[in-house]
Amino acid sequence: MCEVILKKGKEESLLRFHPWVFSGAIEKVVLAKDYPYPAPEEGSVVVVKSHEGEVLGYGHWQIGSIAVRMLEINMGMHLTSGAENEDYHSPKVVMNVSERSETFPTIERSKIDLRKLYLNRLEMAFKVRKAAGLLRQDNNTYRLVHGEGDFLPGLIVDIYGNTAVVQAHSVGMHKDRNIIAELLPSIVPNVKNVYYKSETTLPFKAQIPEEEKKEQYLLYSEQSVPSQVAIENGLHFNIDWIEGQKTGFFVDQRDNRALVESYAKGRRVLNMCCYTGGFSVYAMRGGATLVHSVDVSAKAVKLAEENVRLNFPDRTNHQGFADDAFHFLDSLTDPNSGERLRTFNSGERLRTFGDVLHYQNARRRSPLRTFESTYDLIILDPPAFAKHRDAVRNALQGYKRLNAKAIEKIASGGLLFTFSCSQAVDKEQFRLAVFSAAAMTGRKVRILHQLHQPADHPVNIYHPEGEYLKGLVLQVE
Repeated sequence: MCEVILKKGKEESLLRFHPWVFSGAIEKVVLAKDYPYPAPEEGSVVVVKSHEGEVLGYGHWQIGSIAVRMLEINMGMHLTSGAENEDYHSPKVVMNVSERSETFPTIERSKIDLRKLYLNRLEMAFKVRKAAGLLRQDNNTYRLVHGEGDFLPGLIVDIYGNTAVVQAHSVGMHKDRNIIAELLPSIVPNVKNVYYKSETTLPFKAQIPEEEKKEQYLLYSEQSVPSQVAIENGLHFNIDWIEGQKTGFFVDQRDNRALVESYAKGRRVLNMCCYTGGFSVYAMRGGATLVHSVDVSAKAVKLAEENVRLNFPDRTNHQGFADDAFHFLDSLTDPNSGERLRTFNSGERLRTFGDVLHYQNARRRSPLRTFESTYDLIILDPPAFAKHRDAVRNALQGYKRLNAKAIEKIASGGLLFTFSCSQAVDKEQFRLAVFSAAAMTGRKVRILHQLHQPADHPVNIYHPEGEYLKGLVLQVE
């Protein structure tokens, strides 16, 4: 086992239980005397020590700015005297290491019992979901493991009826996938099948053979064939975990979909970036008079239409459109006159509050004609506009453009449910983008709800980066 020695003072984040060690915090990597390779193998377990030699914990080693994802930080370490995990990873050279240690104190004399750690963490995660009331006859769909939020960094597990869909975001979790798959049926009732879906989420720099990371069933029960129809709050959904996005369904919007249902009665609903049509189905049950589902993917629109028919086979007030969100909103016409609604100039950029005031004053001098909108409830749930911090600026412009178009086109007294799932965009940045969008339209807007991810997507209090989903419910006059 290798040791990662931190620079002086860089142990502070681990002492605050932050689960990541960044490459810039590392002074050196020390190999055991008999370690057969010139560098730690990516995905292997390493011991992390302070500059003074104090054992701080252990975690998965990986290439990149996040060098170690911590499995345990200096508390209740799971150790065994056996050597059962000694050879559970194959070698790979990832960096130059100039030093080897004759002896390793404390942790090297015992081997880390990964199986025990995973068992304890999975059991704890299941108890949290059970306590949250997610295991019910009318609900068999939920997230069991949410990475750092469940103290299992790099691991996602979603439950759909009798199938668990596992997704690894780190090489370490990829290499431990079989341990996790073996444990799941013993912890989660009714789970008989485990599907591995990590081909697109594993670090692109990782030298993992294509055959090894291929999506596949790790466990499959002939006696319990996977059902691709899952139940959420009494509604049925086709779940395509094999070819669909993420793990097949956006479980994180369950509570927000229910909120849409509570507001839908008598309203005309537009569900933008609809994917599986979750919001559309809830709006239908809530009594919406009209529901339109829009997605750039024709396949997604087809799936949304199938889910509507699955729950409401006799309803005729739903229609799907395969179209780009911006193009669809731009093409809206006044239902009374047939004239095209005014289009927001997406090239305009407002950087300060003074810019906003200047723009509004110009608008007052040249008033715009308004039309009666087709929709009085619009849902904006786009994919992440920013995958990393370098893309934040462009992402905020995208959120501003999209929200400005929706606010401009929605009926007076209408409701706008708007979301961002970009982890790199924080709540205040998103709120400011929506504020700018509202200001540019010149309409009166107020916030009714501030939305977030549900209880089965917990946020590790020491890892605020895990709070990725944010949303607002706006009323537009």
